[in-house]
Amino acid sequence: MKKDVEQHRQAEASRGTVALKRRAVELGFDAVGVASLEPSTHADALEQWLGAGYAGTMAYLHRQADKRKHPARIMPDARVAVVTLTNYFHGSTDPGLAPGVSAPAGPGRVAQYAWSTDYHAVIGRRLEQLATGVREIAPGARTRCYVDAGPVPERELAQRAGLGWIAKNTMLINPTIGSFTFIGVIFTDAELVCDLPFQADRCGTCRRCLDACPTDAFVEARVLDARRCISYLTIEHAAPFRDDERRLVGDWLFGCDVCQDVCPWNETFAEPTSDPELAARPELARPDLAELLATAPDEFERRFGDTPFERPGVAGMRRNAAAVSANRGQAAP
Repeated sequence: MKKDVEQHRQAEASRGTVALKRRAVELGFDAVGVASLEPSTHADALEQWLGAGYAGTMAYLHRQADKRKHPARIMPDARVAVVTLTNYFHGSTDPGLAPGVSAPAGPGRVAQYAWSTDYHAVIGRRLEQLATGVREIAPGARTRCYVDAGPVPERELAQRAGLGWIAKNTMLINPTIGSFTFIGVIFTDAELVCDLPFQADRCGTCRRCLDACPTDAFVEARVLDARRCISYLTIEHAAPFRDDERRLVGDWLFGCDVCQDVCPWNETFAEPTSDPELAARPELARPDLAELLATAPDEFERRFGDTPFERPGVAGMRRNAAAVSANRGQAAP
């Protein structure tokens, strides 16, 4: 009798997991898996990374370290994490070649994830809809959603969910769509069937991402010194640039895609997204430096309040624009 009850419970969990994955595809996610929540296998590496100062001014990573090392503590009584991937690749590393996007005169370079409306809002809405699906499949279940926020080790959970491996540039690479993806996570106490983790390291001997980094930000494979990373400098770093930091930025106005652009997995498998909510917006793909420098705070909020540019804000984007102008030998207004 006890064996029959257990078999029925497992069958229900299996059916629910299949139905949930089908729902995820219907909502527009490109891949989905279910991860277990045992302690992180990267706990020691995280401590060493933080201790070396590689997090720069991101003090929140120190505060979040315990939960990142023990993801089951993020949501009390959580059993699993449902992990989703959403492709945001726009089909070209040159915005001027992307569909519907023309590069204005004097543009700065922007990482592709920021070419469209803020992904936190877009993916967040879909995750909440998927979380509703979890609660319908498992009445009474609790859920908690995260999109690149909070103490969540997204890439490790994605690897556990069978969605890819963590590459030498620290990005998650999915073997069928590459690394230009947003990761969404739903913690839940619902009983779902976990996927087998992605065990293979398919980077092999390739080190194109490490060698291509324009600032030598990689101490070694899978170890990034954020203080030298263009994405960190132009987005997370709030203070005015020192001269050496300004030079590191080069012509990148917001973020950097170099280590992804050169990856053979992206060159071979990344396909342009057809997601209308992630369509590229010309004023984001390559905004005009002079216009940014002259934009008043209220105008900035009107134009960019629903975009990733809101993270550094008007002061940060002006700083970045002035740095790019200076690096090009142009006088900033």
